[in-house]
Amino acid sequence: MLRRTKIVATLGPTSDDPKTIDKMIEAGVDVVRLNFSHGKAEQHIQRAETVRSLARARGKTVGVLVDLQGPKIRIGKFAQGKITLNNGDPFILDANCELGNQERVGLDYKELPHDVTRGSTLLLDDGRIVLWVVAVEGAEIMCKVIQGGELSNNKGINRQGGGLSAAALTEKDVEDIKTAAQLKADYLAVSFPRCGADVQQARELLRAAGGKSMLVAKIERAEAVTALEEILDASDAIMVARGDLGVEVGDAAVPALQKRMIRMARERNKLVITATQMMESMIHSPIPTRAEVSDVANAVIDGTDAVMLSAETAAGRYPVETVAAMSRICIEAEKENEPILGQYRMGKSFSRMDESIAMAAIFTANHLNVRAIAALTQSGSTCLWMSRMSSGVPIYALTPEVETRRKVTLFRGVYPINFKTSSKVREQLLIEAEDELRRRGAVRDGDLIVLTIGEPIGKSGGTNTLKIVKVGERRKA
Repeated sequence: MLRRTKIVATLGPTSDDPKTIDKMIEAGVDVVRLNFSHGKAEQHIQRAETVRSLARARGKTVGVLVDLQGPKIRIGKFAQGKITLNNGDPFILDANCELGNQERVGLDYKELPHDVTRGSTLLLDDGRIVLWVVAVEGAEIMCKVIQGGELSNNKGINRQGGGLSAAALTEKDVEDIKTAAQLKADYLAVSFPRCGADVQQARELLRAAGGKSMLVAKIERAEAVTALEEILDASDAIMVARGDLGVEVGDAAVPALQKRMIRMARERNKLVITATQMMESMIHSPIPTRAEVSDVANAVIDGTDAVMLSAETAAGRYPVETVAAMSRICIEAEKENEPILGQYRMGKSFSRMDESIAMAAIFTANHLNVRAIAALTQSGSTCLWMSRMSSGVPIYALTPEVETRRKVTLFRGVYPINFKTSSKVREQLLIEAEDELRRRGAVRDGDLIVLTIGEPIGKSGGTNTLKIVKVGERRKA
């Protein structure tokens, strides 16, 4: 059984060597994430080259997602590296402090005193430390510890309910966008966007640098939830970044938000990645917890395009085993995810001919016991539209364009095939496409397949033909 849900795995210290990366690709990685919060540009460029080279050697295509760091809303460092705060203690967040102590600590984000007032609640270290703001005096935020514990260097800060004014793109991000363009990233993830304009700014900077990546908006601020529709309109995909999001809106609100975001993304023909702590225990354990298995499975059943691994593969002891376990969970969950036959967008009209062909292909496949869909595509748009409709029929993106093959690695239920031909005759192309699927073992004689193609041949956005074929029928004739 082919796995429809895609797996994104973060590369890091424990998954940096070619041998481990190769084993991760073998275990089922579809897209690698390069976390630009760590490492240098040269390291990321080399990682992308290594991944692509190893994937080619296996006859596979693996996408590359660059994840921008975004604004560093963090405390500074302590003279002793860490302190312990007790409930009720006074504590000061001081923008002018160089090295912290038991009474105060500095801020990487110097504008924080302007973003909070008396009564604000600040959450440090993913909510493990809770501070209540008593007063703000100049560069100092006077706090009372509501929930204490150990606090160490450079821990993150969130404001409960959102409201921090930090811009989504920093000077570092602007330079990193140029690196993303240089390494030809397939996806560019924007951290902490507040609105659609933040995503659009990143797109303009990327295009100016010569990059063609699809834009992923990470939903991790409370403001982003409010502005979700405009962010979806400005982006190509969203990431349900449950860590910071859960801190800002409250952990209990995240599951329902996740379901809503997946649904909204699919309805708008956008991609969606579900991320954060999906297999967290596997950083130290060779098997996941039952709760983690259920978490991944529920995201799959909800229709997410991809599930993402962060520290599990970047710094964990079992990166290969984690990918393999996630793949098994996805496959099992998909067995229970029955396709919704013919309901998607039935009450809406289509503005484009190629989108209409894509929907007709899926509708036909779901009702005619079709074995496979072969989309001869230049841009991959036809495959994206097809993948928005729930279906158990595999969609093969046959394209000579390497950028398109890498892009569709994130599309749920879509599988890229390097399809090069010199023919410009439609019927000959369809015959070659059928032969390619048979050669790969995707279909056999007697199977029904749906083929889509556009004329003039080779023109992007021109899909205008759908054909239903019984495999092997021409040879008998």
